[in-house]
Amino acid sequence: MTDADGSHQLRLGFETTVIYWRGPSPFFYAPVPPEPAAAIRRVSRGVSYGWGCIPVTASVGGVDFRTSLFPKDGTYLVPLKAAVRRRTSITAGDVVRMGMTIDLDAR
Repeated sequence: MTDADGSHQLRLGFETTVIYWRGPSPFFYAPVPPEPAAAIRRVSRGVSYGWGCIPVTASVGGVDFRTSLFPKDGTYLVPLKAAVRRRTSITAGDVVRMGMTIDLDAR
């Protein structure tokens, strides 16, 4: 979890199925599967900025972006911004490969 430059990061990769959530703020999300969600939970206290939200750098379909994970039903949701979905043609029901980095030194 320590990079060559001395920074501490948690790097994760996983496949997931994109969902559309109509909730109070409709949006497309990539749910984090159980195993990487457990790894995130282990570091969450040190990296959350409130309400369990965790800033990350994510990658999907060759597009890198910054966002924050939201805790939901025992896992985390990765919001997929409209600009990211347009560039990758991702929509609900698509299976995607996500990469994610959490900076453990951020706080």
